[in-house]
Amino acid sequence: MSGNTLDGEAAGTAPVVPPELSAAYRRYAMFLLLLICIINYLDRQVVYILGEPIKSELGLADWQLGLLSGLAFGLLYTFLGLPIARLAERSNRPLIIASATGIWSIFTVLCAYVTSFNQLLLARVGVGVGEAGCTPPAHSLIVDTAPPDKRSSALAFYGMGPPLGGLLGMAFGGLIADAYGWRTAFLLAGAPGLAFAVLAALTLVEPRKRLALATAQVREKAPSLIVTLKYLWSKESYRFMAVAQILKVFIQLGYAPFLASFYLRNHAQELEANAAGLGEWLGYDLGAIGLLGLVLGLSNGLAGAMGVWFGGAMADRFGTLDVRNYVRIPAIAAIAGIPVFVMAMLADSAILSLLLISMHGFIASIWYGPAFAAAYSISPGNMRATNSAMLLFLSNLFGLGLAPLGVGIISDVLGADMGAGNGLRWALIVLSMIGFVTAWLFWRCGRTLREDMVAI
Repeated sequence: MSGNTLDGEAAGTAPVVPPELSAAYRRYAMFLLLLICIINYLDRQVVYILGEPIKSELGLADWQLGLLSGLAFGLLYTFLGLPIARLAERSNRPLIIASATGIWSIFTVLCAYVTSFNQLLLARVGVGVGEAGCTPPAHSLIVDTAPPDKRSSALAFYGMGPPLGGLLGMAFGGLIADAYGWRTAFLLAGAPGLAFAVLAALTLVEPRKRLALATAQVREKAPSLIVTLKYLWSKESYRFMAVAQILKVFIQLGYAPFLASFYLRNHAQELEANAAGLGEWLGYDLGAIGLLGLVLGLSNGLAGAMGVWFGGAMADRFGTLDVRNYVRIPAIAAIAGIPVFVMAMLADSAILSLLLISMHGFIASIWYGPAFAAAYSISPGNMRATNSAMLLFLSNLFGLGLAPLGVGIISDVLGADMGAGNGLRWALIVLSMIGFVTAWLFWRCGRTLREDMVAI
């Protein structure tokens, strides 16, 4: 089968091409979607910096922390992504994004009022339900809004949301937890999303409306879920891309919930001393959690955002020379990040370790723009929301569902002999080794990517 045609039911279903949107509107839409993505990840990741005080107050084990940040959030988040994406193929994407933003924000606020592990578990499930409706329709909307030669950069711009949201979640969450407790951190993290939900509903444009197509006509142009999945899975490059992204997300979501705990267990005295010194200089009662949230947020968040932007810019520049560069760039980055992460875990100095983690945050984020641009180039426009949801479904099924829980279990097992600090250290190092397989899969994807592409 040619990479430029569709088989069966999908044949003849050309992508819906929106009319030209003004440059001013495109900038506004991209900035609003970025802000929504930031709030999405702030609400998702604020629990990471709050893990130790929550564990202390509610009497939790590491596997329960892993469950709260992984499976509890990811269970419905993962399984609702596909049906919401199917809705996004034929319905108003801005309204879907707005509704989702309002739902997850309300459940984040509810996390502030729990009194038991089970209640917090249910609240985190609710956050996941809301956030399932964000990225697939947002990715689809971005690809329909951005010029074709700027799609990698546009997706990378949106992709700065996760590290920037992590920055705010760690820095904001740590400072608020130090000053007012972890419950207040949840309360204040959830509130801004309600305002962004209203803005999205009132100001974002659905390109399909500008085409003046009836709902029934749009629905006819969207292939069925089975046809879409068969078409995507028939592409060899897509299969390698999907598994590569699964493992990439597995690694990132495996270590992210435990980084703060790693430093608090292995570098507590140095952090306390530095926090006291900095707090005295600033005239602020700064504790170890507040300092760690600031440092991890600023270093990982800013470095991660820069890495996402850099990867998108590199892909737009070199992808036009050879489309295989869309997957070669993530492959090289996956290999380069492993030794940096291992050195960060083994460093005796907290400052050196945090510097290395910042460098790793930059490298580990390069893949986002190039990989998603390549993945979306494999599918026509009326399959892109489902394509996005399929990648997120597979990634989150294993990444959100199993990675934090798995790291927590390995940490508990190793910690029984090594101590809690070393057990977590080696659980994270073992996790990072999966990066070698990820790199090979990205590189292998390039073998058939050119033949499988339908648009870029």
